[in-house]
Amino acid sequence: MNKADLVDAIAAEAKLTKADALRALDGFIHATTKSLKKGERVVIVGFGTFVTHKRAGRTGRNPQTGKPIQIKPKRVAKFRIGVELAKAVNK
Repeated sequence: MNKADLVDAIAAEAKLTKADALRALDGFIHATTKSLKKGERVVIVGFGTFVTHKRAGRTGRNPQTGKPIQIKPKRVAKFRIGVELAKAVNK
């Protein structure tokens, strides 16, 4: 499912216009991104939790030359599935 499919599904489920559904989805994405940038968690009870995790720097290898390279530390976004979603997916 891509973004357009998701907008269509939201519009049909919530009985909204596609334009309203798109604004709602864009608002969710913007608010979630903003919170994750601040290092905050985004919890949607029953669905899951978006969190950031610090990845340490490490030494990797250039696949073309085989030479070692330094990979800088960074923060990555992760999603932890909620119990209700996990049950729904496994039915």
